[in-house]
Amino acid sequence: MIDKFGFGCMRLPMNGEEVDVEEFKRMIDAYMDAGFNYFDTAHGYVSQKSETALKECLVSRYPRDAYILTNKLTGNFFKTKEEIRPLFELQLERCGVEYFDYYLMHAQDRDHYAHFQKCEAYEVAQELKKEGKVKHVGLSFHDTADVLDMILTEHPEVEVVQIQFNYMDYTSPSVQSKEVYEVCRKHHKPVIVMEPVKGGGLVNLPDAAKQVFDELGQSLSYASYAVRFAASFEGVFKVLSGMSDLAQVEDNISYMKDFQPLSEAEFAAVDKVRDILNSLGGIACTACRYCVDGCPKHISIPDLFACYNAKVQFGDWNSDYYYGVHTKTNGKASECIGCRQCERICPQHLKIVDHLKEVAQTFEKQA
Repeated sequence: MIDKFGFGCMRLPMNGEEVDVEEFKRMIDAYMDAGFNYFDTAHGYVSQKSETALKECLVSRYPRDAYILTNKLTGNFFKTKEEIRPLFELQLERCGVEYFDYYLMHAQDRDHYAHFQKCEAYEVAQELKKEGKVKHVGLSFHDTADVLDMILTEHPEVEVVQIQFNYMDYTSPSVQSKEVYEVCRKHHKPVIVMEPVKGGGLVNLPDAAKQVFDELGQSLSYASYAVRFAASFEGVFKVLSGMSDLAQVEDNISYMKDFQPLSEAEFAAVDKVRDILNSLGGIACTACRYCVDGCPKHISIPDLFACYNAKVQFGDWNSDYYYGVHTKTNGKASECIGCRQCERICPQHLKIVDHLKEVAQTFEKQA
């Protein structure tokens, strides 16, 4: 079996504000039973609940050598070099393990990298590796190809790179998935793919795009083409899927257990779908939710962007209703004060404040 399927733990099943641990256990069991074993988390995922959920649902139920666990060093959780080790030890404790298989310098871009350099984070990670608390050191990346080239040139000891890579961002001038991937190949670094379905955007397709895939005559989900697209590239070590229910796990298993790269006909279909989606516009949000916690007006930004995309891309008449749902107890798009805190943390470098104005004009008649 070619094992390229990783379990991303940023979008877990929820029961209100808490992780649905019973559903998460079922998902983990199905994934492990199918022969897969790679889990990816970070300290801030699911409002800092992902690590402890993994401790309860995975670590306490399986022997340590049965799974591969990746965690990340996130810049907004430390201000100095001296704060890195206590944070790392807290992560070990939260997960209930004595070491991480992979430890990634999280969300590296030009600004975050400067902070990591100032705090000697890469050097601390190498110390942790020498002590046996980390097996492999890597980074996750959200910036342009030239920035990654600079980082890998300055830190050739990095062993693996996690990048955003999907068939839409492959040709995106802002995300530069293709160019970033090529930098990884140039530096001979294995690639871990995140956002293969672009935060769900390549699952819920407009009818014209669905028709292109349907005409292939295969009983495969629309998500399958996106995940297999990413997994088809040379040097791709894992493709992470951020699953939130058992059905998604089972769907992924169905085409990743006996993985087959995309055929020429499937690649051609992907190209057609990309052209269709590019013609529709929309906001390139992946729903990572990094922007939500610090918003002073408590605007559920990804949910409002999803409503907007549903309306402009798919003509979804329900989007107005759901806009009301998401603004009933949270802020409206028009209540944005333009502090741009969200923009500073957005991995996609979206002009969120400007997009919120578009959302307000679309959904709020008085805005």
